[in-house]
Amino acid sequence: QDSQPCPHRPRSLGRLGGPEAPWPFLMFEPVSCTYTYLLGDRESREAVLIDPVLETAPRDAQLVKELGLRLLYAVNTHCHADHVTGSGLLRSLLPGCQSVISRLSGAQADLHIEDGDSIRFGRFVSWVLGPQEEGGLDSLNLREEGTVGCAKTLYHSVHEKIFTLPGDCLVYPAHDYRGFTVSTVEEERTLNPRLTLSCEEFVKLMDNLNLPKPQQIDFAVPANMRCGVQTPTS
Repeated sequence: QDSQPCPHRPRSLGRLGGPEAPWPFLMFEPVSCTYTYLLGDRESREAVLIDPVLETAPRDAQLVKELGLRLLYAVNTHCHADHVTGSGLLRSLLPGCQSVISRLSGAQADLHIEDGDSIRFGRFVSWVLGPQEEGGLDSLNLREEGTVGCAKTLYHSVHEKIFTLPGDCLVYPAHDYRGFTVSTVEEERTLNPRLTLSCEEFVKLMDNLNLPKPQQIDFAVPANMRCGVQTPTS
């Protein structure tokens, strides 16, 4: 029997475990290669889900129920072009859950956030996950030198942030195209072929990628502008 964990099965991120860290689970959606992160507070049982996908929303909701968590927020890091968000469906599957997205995205949601805002669940704040500032850079794809080394819309902030965070800060990708699930800021600064460029070279490269359209963009973006399949109440 193969002892390797199934990449499509929710699994706990043990490196973030312990009483002073959130309860993190990593889920994978194979069509768009999207990672969804479930973060929960063991004491209050409050949780957030980051970047859910429509097709796997029932799986994510079931995991929330199995763990005895109360999902406060389904957070979209941006208006996705490669998949339809599961945040709308999760609002139906888990009453009390609110959809969240940046106000600048122009998309509908129950809660719009801006630069400097935070999402709290129990003792924790989303994006900063513990004393070592472990967290995720949605626009960073680990070691990627193909078509999507970083999300084009956020590349200025990516380059700035990756060079200001502590080197031992853990980073987790939004998508997996090469089998990497976790890295550190120092590893990416040293080994990511795009982040070894100067800021000026990096911006120039990202401005001239000439990428093909994502396969699902024509129906994903309009759906995501309406929070997926459900219309938010506000």
